[in-house]
Amino acid sequence: MANHLYYGDNLAVLREHIRDESVDLIYLDPPFNSNATYNVLFRGPSGDASQAQIEAFEDTWHWNNAAEMAFDEVMFGPNADVADMLRAMRSFLKDNDMMAYLTHMAVRLVELHRVLKPTGSIYLHCDPTASHYLKVLMDAVFGADKYLTEIIWKRSSAHNDAKQGRSQHGRIHDTIFFYAKSASWTWNWQFTPYDQGYIDSFYRHIEEGTGRRYRLGDLTGPGGAEKGNPMYDVMGVRRYWRYSQEKMAQLISQGRVVQTRPGAVPAYKRYLDEMPGVPIQDIWTDVAPIGAQAQERLGYPTQKPVALLERILSASSNPGDVVLDPFCGCGTTIHAAEKLGRQWIGIDITHLAISLIEKRIKDAFPGIGFTVHGAPKDLEGARDLSNRDKYQFQWWAVSLVDAVPFGGKKKGADGGIDGHIFFRSGAKTVEKAIVSVKGGGIGVKDIRELIAVVDRERAKIGVYISLEPHTEPMVREAASAGLYDGPTGKVPKIQLFTIEELFAGKKPQIPLMERGFKSAAREARDDQSELDI
Repeated sequence: MANHLYYGDNLAVLREHIRDESVDLIYLDPPFNSNATYNVLFRGPSGDASQAQIEAFEDTWHWNNAAEMAFDEVMFGPNADVADMLRAMRSFLKDNDMMAYLTHMAVRLVELHRVLKPTGSIYLHCDPTASHYLKVLMDAVFGADKYLTEIIWKRSSAHNDAKQGRSQHGRIHDTIFFYAKSASWTWNWQFTPYDQGYIDSFYRHIEEGTGRRYRLGDLTGPGGAEKGNPMYDVMGVRRYWRYSQEKMAQLISQGRVVQTRPGAVPAYKRYLDEMPGVPIQDIWTDVAPIGAQAQERLGYPTQKPVALLERILSASSNPGDVVLDPFCGCGTTIHAAEKLGRQWIGIDITHLAISLIEKRIKDAFPGIGFTVHGAPKDLEGARDLSNRDKYQFQWWAVSLVDAVPFGGKKKGADGGIDGHIFFRSGAKTVEKAIVSVKGGGIGVKDIRELIAVVDRERAKIGVYISLEPHTEPMVREAASAGLYDGPTGKVPKIQLFTIEELFAGKKPQIPLMERGFKSAAREARDDQSELDI
């Protein structure tokens, strides 16, 4: 199975493209925070963010026809336990936003259970808003006996909201539920370093000559003869020992057995640098959230650190295994899976996310091959996307010219701007080009409007993208705007492109172009098992 990235509703993708019991590990971080709208933040080279935010998705849920249909699917689905649980939840919660969300999740969790291998496991990441309901739902889907761990991840530092009138405890953690599909699941112990206090207390001895820290361990055989432990003399002390005389002699010759004073019971020298560390527990405070200036920060809402996903993938999958993220956002799971040598499947419902992941993965892993499904591959596919969702079409078209998308889904919010392309006209001077996308009927008035927007925004170049071929009056109007004399020579001030031309590889003439999305750091892949924590 190669690596796949799907644009579309994950429910449809799961049903149509993912086979039964074909996935080794699932991680999902489904958004829910009632009445919240998540904006993707793009900062231009000037640092100005106010004009660089677009609405990525709205996670406000309402009980409507879609929720009713999803509920009906569960009621007549194959899992009676899920149907009973969801019916009980609806009886208690009524038809409200929370119930709509839980119904949306229930029908998808059933599909995720179907695609998971018997040896597979699933991690569901959520915040306390809905975690208690999701736990009950997971018990119904996977079975209460398949629940393994509730992981607490400290996602932010302590903060003081008292001045804002908050009268409750600060919320600084997320919950991650860990479930298996069967009684036999993939598991690889992960370890964290010992803290300095533990080292100072227990590894207080320092070996002369090498400087290696060590502690002393018991060599006596617990249970004595009844447990089969041999009795003999070691350094003048007769005891039952846990090793044979031959093994003990070998340890002594290696300098691993010490006697702190004459007559003292010999002990085993256990070096700190040979110990793996502390086995991973269920409270994670050592994986820091992504700071405002972090190199891996891409500006996408709810972005999780790669280290968090590396820990999960390392613990519950092996190289070559298939990892699935049905809400893959900006692709952190995909990034971690590729870094650790896993195969991967990512699904997201916005073209913005798919475009961001494509750029992120290609930046981090040059030469990587993967298949993108659902994105238009030809003019017919582009026209279909435009007819179905003009905003997704605009975001996709803007990505073809490596522009920063602009504007949300509110009518008139973009002011004639669908994207920005930033470029340099000098060592310290950054200019911009305006991108305008048209999916429907086009005409010369569009070009006049673009010229006006370019002038209004004090931009240097305008890029016009359309599905349909440009008319002669449009071409003449664009030419009348003249040329921009930039650092690499003169280029047309207004440049026209069709989707078909962009498919063929034609690109805007933009001098010294800046990257639209923040570039992900290139990953070193010499040792795929090396963790970034």
